[in-house]
Amino acid sequence: MTTISKQLVLLLILLLGIFTSCSNDDDAISGGQQRDPIVTAEDLSAYLEHLANTNAVPGFSVNVSLGNTIAFQESFGYANIANQTPYTNQTLNNLASVSKTFLGAATAKAIEQGYFTLETNINDVLPVAVINPKQPNGSIKIKHLVTHTSGIVDVPSTYVASNYYILPGEDVTTSIGSILVNDLGMQQMQQVALGDYLLEIFDEDGDLYNLDNYLDALPGETWAYSNDATTLLGYIIEYVSGESYDDYVANHILNPLQMFNSTFDMDAVNFQIMATQYYDANSAFPRYGNHGYVEGGLHSNSDDMSKYLLDMMRGARGESGVLFSETYYDLLFEEQLADGIVPHQFAENHGLFWYMKDGNLMHGGNSLGVSTHLQLRQDGSSGFFIISNMDGTFNENDIKWETVKTGISDAIEEFISNN
Repeated sequence: MTTISKQLVLLLILLLGIFTSCSNDDDAISGGQQRDPIVTAEDLSAYLEHLANTNAVPGFSVNVSLGNTIAFQESFGYANIANQTPYTNQTLNNLASVSKTFLGAATAKAIEQGYFTLETNINDVLPVAVINPKQPNGSIKIKHLVTHTSGIVDVPSTYVASNYYILPGEDVTTSIGSILVNDLGMQQMQQVALGDYLLEIFDEDGDLYNLDNYLDALPGETWAYSNDATTLLGYIIEYVSGESYDDYVANHILNPLQMFNSTFDMDAVNFQIMATQYYDANSAFPRYGNHGYVEGGLHSNSDDMSKYLLDMMRGARGESGVLFSETYYDLLFEEQLADGIVPHQFAENHGLFWYMKDGNLMHGGNSLGVSTHLQLRQDGSSGFFIISNMDGTFNENDIKWETVKTGISDAIEEFISNN
C-alpha cells in the first residue's frame, strides 16, 4: 500500500462523503459495452450482479421502494471476503453520515415534545455556553445546527484523531492499521462519553479547543458542513430529554419503526453479523467507533432501512404519523434556507439535515470502509438506498466509489422510470 498524505485523507473523510457525483459512469462500470434496458427487477439484479463482479466492490445492499411497496431489495458480494460470507439484507453496516437524517427526525421529535424550537438559542438548552470567539455576539440557534450554518466547523488536523477510535482488541499491526495509528493519530481505547468529548472541543480550557473550529461569520450567513456542530445538537437532545442520545433515538425513532437491529450504541452492535469494512480486497480496517457518534455512528441493515425509507416516503406524502404528527414530517423536509446559501454543487436547499437537489431529498455518507446513500423524491413517490462496505474516503477509493454509486443510482432511476 502506498504512503498517503495525512492532510489529503483527512479532507476526504470530512468532505467527500457528502457530495453527490453528477457524472455518468455507466461506460466505466460496464467496461465500455452498451447494457440492456433495465425494466424489471430481474434486469436490475443482473446489472448489479455484474457491477459487483467487475468493479472490486466487496459487498452492498440496494433497496428501491415505490409508493408503499418495496419494489426491489437485494444484496451482492461479500460481508467478509476471506470467509466468503455473503452480504445479505440482514448484514449490519455502519451508515456513516446517513446517520444525520436520524438526527433530523430526532430534532423534529424533540420540537414536537416542546424541548426547543428551531429559533431556540443553543445556550438556552446547554449546560455550558458555546460561543463563537470570532463573532461573540452572534446567536447560534437550533436551525443553524440542522442546516450547517452555525459558523462551527471541523478542524481537519484533529478531527479524525480526536473523533475516531479503534476498538480494544483489534489488530492495528496491519498496513492499514498502521496508517490509522501512525499517520492519522487514531487511538485504541474505550469510547468517551458524548458530553465529555464535546466539552474538550467547545470549552475554552478543553484539550481540543481551537479557534479554527469557528468561521468569522454570523450564524445563518455561511454554509459549512460540520460534524462537530451536528454532534452538538445530538448532545442538546440528550441534555434536554434526560436520555442518552442513542436511547432517545431508539425509543422515539428506531423502536416505533421496528428497526430492532439498528443502534447507535457500540455495546449493542452484533459484530457476528456486521460487514467487514475494507480499504481494498486485501486490507480490512480494524473495528472502530466515533466519540461523536451522533454524526455518523448508526449501525443498521437493509431490512431495517427499508422500514425507515418507507416511513420517510409516507411522511413526505403526508401519510404517516408513526414518529410524529404530519406537521413535523413537513418540518423535517421543509426548506430552511434562503436561495444561494448552500453551494450549488452540493444542493439547492436544506431541510433538517436532509438536503434537496433535482427534486430529491437525500443524504450520503462515507467513512473508513463504509459508503452509503439515501434518496427519495420530494413528493414521496419513490426512494432508494445503497449500503456498502466499500471505502470511499481515501483518494483512489473515492473515485471508485463515486463511479460505482453513479452506476447503481442511474440503474435504479431507470428502473423507477419504467415502473
